[in-house]
Amino acid sequence: MKNKLDKLKSLGINTVFFQVKPDGTALWPSKILPWSDMLTGNIGQDPGYDPLQFILDEAHKRGMKVHAWFNPYRVAVNTKPSTVAQLNRTLALHPSSIFVLHREWIRTAGDRFVLDPGIPQVRDWITSIVAEVVARYPVDGVQFDDYFYTETAGSALNDSQTYQKYGQGFASKADWRRHNTQQLIEQVSRTIKQLKPNVEFGVSPAGVWRNRSHDPLGSDTRGAAAYDESFADTRRWVQQGLLDYIAPQIYWPFARDAARYDVLAKWWAEVVKPTHTHLYIGIALYKVGQPSKNEPDWTINGGVPELKKQLDLNESVPQINGTILFRENYLNQPQTQEAVSYLKSRWGS
Repeated sequence: MKNKLDKLKSLGINTVFFQVKPDGTALWPSKILPWSDMLTGNIGQDPGYDPLQFILDEAHKRGMKVHAWFNPYRVAVNTKPSTVAQLNRTLALHPSSIFVLHREWIRTAGDRFVLDPGIPQVRDWITSIVAEVVARYPVDGVQFDDYFYTETAGSALNDSQTYQKYGQGFASKADWRRHNTQQLIEQVSRTIKQLKPNVEFGVSPAGVWRNRSHDPLGSDTRGAAAYDESFADTRRWVQQGLLDYIAPQIYWPFARDAARYDVLAKWWAEVVKPTHTHLYIGIALYKVGQPSKNEPDWTINGGVPELKKQLDLNESVPQINGTILFRENYLNQPQTQEAVSYLKSRWGS
């Protein structure tokens, strides 16, 4: 971790997004969640130190900020019998997994175990986890990624009973789902501000809010839209001042017709213009140097010309306050090394 932070510092990176809750487990000694298996291979096993405290100390020492990054609803990354067995074994632990404590909150979607976002107690529980981190640690920010409602065609979230119970008065299930996501964002935003007003709250949603073909206010794109697929009205959160920043994942090159980088970046710049919400653009470091039939620009001259165009645009639009690279480990891959040298020459000291 120290080596990673040294490298990031040398590249001129000033903020790190550290995933403290990848699923229904934690990378800090939580009173609510069992330990993550990310470090030991076993859910609930203490790694012998506090990873969140460690990165906060080390990053702050280097003058870098740390945002605690949460995946709100995911419980496990798959539904294999071995995963079920591991989750069931946490019954003997304190704390146990939510999988065994509240089996009635758990659904399957996208071939993963997830919490049902329509249950009010689920939203309260997620908020309590964020509150635990914000109250106990000197984090600079909290970030949610775009996993609100995540389902696939072959593995949809079955929330029909929840909808029957809580969905009265909504014109459609989609509207009710968006309302649930809205409730979570309001609750978390309010809780963070009550605990520590200067901790920033941000969301990193899919790059497309809505396509213009569905909504005249949408972007001139043809991509999967957060509003329609994740049931997240991200534009509204910005307008209502619920977020300190929004970090849309604009993971396409200028030449990608269905979702052009410049079209989306400028669309978001217009959205934040009349508000106090900062705009940071998430860019696809993971695609740099990767051959792609639809997006060949990522491999031309090591991806440097495409990267340069994206960063130049970000710096030329006053409403864009920064760039986020997804994700750190790709800085260490052979295919990105020309791009890494370029970033160092551009941002490094």
